[in-house]
Amino acid sequence: MQKAFIEEQFPVSLISKESYKERKAGAGQTLTGLGKWWGRKPLILVRAVIIGLLMPASSNPKKDREIFLKILTMDADGLWQRCKGIPAKDVYEWSSDAEKERYFQVSGKSIKWNNQNPKKERDKLTRKYFDSLSYDEKLEYCDRPEQIEGASKEAWVEINAHLETSASSINELVKQLGEKRFGHVPKVGDAFCGGGSIPFEAARIGCEAYGSDLNPVAALLTWASLNIVGGSEETQNKIKEAQDKAFAQVDQQITEWGIEHNEKGWRADAYLYCVEAKSPATGYWVPLAPSWVIAEKNQTVAVLVPDRDRKRYNIEIVENADPKTYVQAKEGTVKNSRLICPETGDDFAISEIRGDRRVDGETIYGLRLWENGDLVPRPDDVFQERLYCVRWVETYTDEQEREKTKRHYCSVTDADLERERKVLSLLQQRFEEWQEKGFIPSKKIEPGYNTDQPRRERGWTHWHHLFNPRQLLVHGMLVEYTISKQTKKGFSPASLLGIGKCSDFNSRLSRWDSSRDEGKQTFTNQALNTLYNFSIRSSQGLKNFWIIAFKNPIVFDSTNATITPIDANDVKYCSDFWLTDPPYANAVNYHELNDFFLSWYEKLIPSFFPNWYSDSKKALAVSGVGTNFKRSMVEIYSNLTEHMTDEGMQLVMFTHQDPSVWADLGMILWAAGLQVSAAWTISTETDSALKKGNYVQGTVLLILRKRLNDDVAFLDEIYPLIEDEVREQLDKMLAIDDKDAPNFGDTDYQLAAYAAALRVLTQYNEIEGMDIKHELFRERGKGEKSEFEKVIDRAVEIACNHLVPEEFSEFHWKSLTADERLYLKGVELEKHGEFRNGAY
Repeated sequence: MQKAFIEEQFPVSLISKESYKERKAGAGQTLTGLGKWWGRKPLILVRAVIIGLLMPASSNPKKDREIFLKILTMDADGLWQRCKGIPAKDVYEWSSDAEKERYFQVSGKSIKWNNQNPKKERDKLTRKYFDSLSYDEKLEYCDRPEQIEGASKEAWVEINAHLETSASSINELVKQLGEKRFGHVPKVGDAFCGGGSIPFEAARIGCEAYGSDLNPVAALLTWASLNIVGGSEETQNKIKEAQDKAFAQVDQQITEWGIEHNEKGWRADAYLYCVEAKSPATGYWVPLAPSWVIAEKNQTVAVLVPDRDRKRYNIEIVENADPKTYVQAKEGTVKNSRLICPETGDDFAISEIRGDRRVDGETIYGLRLWENGDLVPRPDDVFQERLYCVRWVETYTDEQEREKTKRHYCSVTDADLERERKVLSLLQQRFEEWQEKGFIPSKKIEPGYNTDQPRRERGWTHWHHLFNPRQLLVHGMLVEYTISKQTKKGFSPASLLGIGKCSDFNSRLSRWDSSRDEGKQTFTNQALNTLYNFSIRSSQGLKNFWIIAFKNPIVFDSTNATITPIDANDVKYCSDFWLTDPPYANAVNYHELNDFFLSWYEKLIPSFFPNWYSDSKKALAVSGVGTNFKRSMVEIYSNLTEHMTDEGMQLVMFTHQDPSVWADLGMILWAAGLQVSAAWTISTETDSALKKGNYVQGTVLLILRKRLNDDVAFLDEIYPLIEDEVREQLDKMLAIDDKDAPNFGDTDYQLAAYAAALRVLTQYNEIEGMDIKHELFRERGKGEKSEFEKVIDRAVEIACNHLVPEEFSEFHWKSLTADERLYLKGVELEKHGEFRNGAY
């Protein structure tokens, strides 16, 4: 079979830079507006992978590379085409004295173009400046590839000449390359679709796309990416209209109730709450917070004032606090999970205050477990909850009759507490009905690694316990006004995403950020972290999360896309390419964390997707490590291999650089009937982030084909083959690498050695009579390595010996001691700006 471009080379450095640019866009990314997902793959990475799999490798690798970059608008002309514009000041500072005098007008600090020169000449100078920049510098001025129409007419002439096609767009090219290779439009599948990047980008560039995931939250996000982000402009407008209307109705009701306005007519936009617990030293109820600084910009703090009669503390809000008060506020009343008594300075473990204890070697947690009907703590609970600050927004008209707003941080008044009681009463009146209809969660929190935390630390047993009454009331109204009135019009699935985003940014787990004066989202990391003080947004603060924003509407035909929640073992779709990012080796517990969102969706999903289930199917989730995990992975990938054409390929994304993990993954895929053909690593982190330690910083792409033979080999035959394969792989990479702007780093070359070893191993059906599955599932002692892991270690050793630093002959290099080689390689890594411990 003819090799694909990605099996021979892949411009990992440039793809990494483009991937990082997309990641850096944050909320400006195409799919992030739909809702939270952990580890969405960059769309440019997906696009590059699909083109790399489809594009055949020719006998001219340098020309292949040029064409590949042209297709993705990552060549010099493509970058210029993507350039959004360059300020005159930037070109001026680079220009020669003669050019400065001729082309620019300077007045003080103002630098402008001299328009007396023809625009063509000004553009020529700008292009000259642009071409002088490094790739990273150019990207600062460029749109992302997905934000422009595609390659230029001139580029398509070269692309078609090299690939023997007649395309004028990437969709036409994908169709033609697919028909050449498979006789039809290429079919791309993803059985772990997650946030939807792979099916979305595959469909957008013209493939027939299939996406599935065990978790219905992932399926919903993927469906939305195709049918909402990729929907028609008319559909998008109707969705926005429906969400606007629902929000306006909720706003009107809240205003009539008066639960967000004070006596001055000001409207609240943030509420700050804290947990209270009794100090064992004094018996006082102590408000808990790691810091009492509320707003760093104007030195706003909360000050605790003892109330001797009631054995508690009044909390006074002070704006523009004096230095001493500000410093004291930074101390807080809880540190390292210990309560700090304000009166005595004594500290007490929170676990002791909770009443946790050890019985027969097992920890028994002491908190009362909340019941479904509990919305706030009971009076005799260990932890109480208290509103301690409200941020009000005053709207007024200035002397020029312009409408202005001003924020006020205020202490809590009796009127505020009365509004709190009214909110609770309004919720209680609707609570049972709303739970029954699914407008607010009724789902229990099931035990798990992440989900045990809220139960252990707060006694919360149901997902709605993670939300304060004010949050449940507002969220419930948004769902009620949308679902009950919009279902028949077909736009309500968007409301599921809206309430999911509101919940992420408005829960009892939403931290208050004093440096930015704003509440943060629940999932700032991959955990359900309970907080001692938290923030609540008013209804006005939820508008941007409730309403889906279509910054750059992308309309394409998604009729060739199929999305469904299903176990990967049960997939029956036959694909040309399977692109998967599976759970592996203690990855994120999606099946637990996603219940946070699923608790809001579970009773509503069947209304919009009758053929979908709305259970998380946790029992079927592939997670953790060990024999059962490996067995599940073999079953899944055997199924995908069975549902793949013989000419097709798979690409597995994962994020480990441990040789034992490589060995296990290699054996899993080997046992599933696949053989490795190449591997590349894509980095998506900043240079500064890479300096912070040894952690996964990129995504490994493992390219695989079906093993169609029954060849047998012996270990004494394998080692020479691996040595030759490693050397050949590294030499190929060195030959095509750009010395001035390297595409491969030190770790990429070692990664290539791993891949070369797996490429040799996995082409055989059997090695020295060893059963692959038996070796994979066999329990090994601590430190014991499998024969396959030893082979991979040997491949790395070969690579290290072959990658001789510049200015050294191979003879001199091999004559050095191991310590000397380690030191010199370390110096070389440091010189290349490599700071990861794992690389050393």
